[in-house]
Amino acid sequence: MYNKGLYNDWVPKPVQLLLIVLLLAVVMPIGGVYTGNISYLVSGTGAMTEYFMWANYATTIGMGACMPVVIRIKMRFKVRDKMIVLLVLLGLLSYINGTTLQPMIFVFSALLIGFLKMMVTIELFLPLMVMIGNRGIFYGAFYTFVLVMNQVAVYYSAEFALLYNWQQYYIFTAVLCFILALIHWIFMHNKYFALKVPLHYIDWLSILLFISTFMFSAYVYAFGRQQDWLNSKNIINASIAAFVSFALLSIRQLTLKRPYLSFKIFTKNNVQNGLFMLFWLGMFLGTASLQNTFAVGVLGYDPLTNAKLSMMMIPGIIVAGIIAIFWFKKEKPLKMYIFSGFAGMIGYSIIMYFSMVLEFSYDNWYLPMFLKGYGMCSLFISVWFYTLDKLEMDEMLAAIGLVLVWRTFLAVGIFSTLYSWLQYRFQVTAVGDLAVYMDGMTVTPQNVMANMKAIQLNAILIATKKIFGFIILIGFGVLVYVITHHFGAKRFQYFRFVRVLGGKSVIARRRLHERKKLLEEIKDAAGPAM
Repeated sequence: MYNKGLYNDWVPKPVQLLLIVLLLAVVMPIGGVYTGNISYLVSGTGAMTEYFMWANYATTIGMGACMPVVIRIKMRFKVRDKMIVLLVLLGLLSYINGTTLQPMIFVFSALLIGFLKMMVTIELFLPLMVMIGNRGIFYGAFYTFVLVMNQVAVYYSAEFALLYNWQQYYIFTAVLCFILALIHWIFMHNKYFALKVPLHYIDWLSILLFISTFMFSAYVYAFGRQQDWLNSKNIINASIAAFVSFALLSIRQLTLKRPYLSFKIFTKNNVQNGLFMLFWLGMFLGTASLQNTFAVGVLGYDPLTNAKLSMMMIPGIIVAGIIAIFWFKKEKPLKMYIFSGFAGMIGYSIIMYFSMVLEFSYDNWYLPMFLKGYGMCSLFISVWFYTLDKLEMDEMLAAIGLVLVWRTFLAVGIFSTLYSWLQYRFQVTAVGDLAVYMDGMTVTPQNVMANMKAIQLNAILIATKKIFGFIILIGFGVLVYVITHHFGAKRFQYFRFVRVLGGKSVIARRRLHERKKLLEEIKDAAGPAM
């Protein structure tokens, strides 16, 4: 017996929707670490911050590694059995994180959490998409909800750590997972989604190579600054290991009958341009490190106050989601919606550029965080929709893991790493420029130490302002690209009198060529499906 739904037939539809929303609210924000309580993790475990940055990257890598095989795993097991096991495992991993003091356990558990979380997500993804119907409207509602819940999780992880300790939020998450497992054991049906398929077609070696490629890359991103980049043997060895792993992964995909990854969609125009825009989205998302340096290092915010800044993005996220739903409902072209997203990010950067002062008020955060929330949500929805538009399901699933890792890990990691390096260099330059004031005439020897803090803070402000200035300049270039890109529209229109000038044979040959090309594309798409 097959059942493409999630719950028994006797469960009312509103209750089914409520259970799906509860699952999304609990499972989607789950991770190995939460950015809101990293400072508490560092003080509680005595480990370096870089380990928890590595664990944060590992969650995304685990999600990307699971994506190409998630449909096969979905069709292999009964729905209730699989969901209960996944929720119990997620609860156990959260409990392990809440009771350990070893940073490497956080890294490996975060990787597993990302892998398991994607299996749960696909169970919710398909029923919701069927219920909503329109893929664009679904993205507008889904990403809005998920991004809001992520900001809520950041805030409450910090609040739990402040009121109790950092372990309590992990225990709380574990309890929620166990409760959901019990509820779904009662309400969920125990049937297969469709025809049962075997797991032995999954190439587990490719999955290991995928994970090793990006975990070594994440190590370089996380520890590069701490170990002084190429002056460290560990960084050099990790870079070589990442390159070799990716080379072996690529070669293996070319020799397999059923490859784990497909590089074919990366030849499509919309995928290439979508990845290009996701790369520049990473430039704006990477400013989170600059914002944290300014808020905590300069303004002296505690972790909870800093986490409240994430909550300020929620109104912008909701507005972007509402606009997206109406935009896709009216079937308007994507260009101006994507343009508005990048414009929101540039607006955030401009405000931050002019806000690099020691007297910055807390109330001044509302507008830039609103713009950042709007820009992030609108670009997540629109660029992701454009990148995966008109792709067959088999093609999309075979490459979406790489696209996911590119969007959330590689692009953000590249720019976060670049910003940390530039900030250090610019600070050194700024201190040298400010040294002109450190002489016996302006700062007496007795007051040198009293003024050192102010000099250092001003050096940080100068460095951060310079970086935001470069981001703004590049951002305007991205806006020019967006406004001139065709986004799938016809760039050239044939006039009707071409038929008079060239005769019917010209049009007939053109139509024959287009038909032949279409048949070839259908045949190519049928290959992975078979």
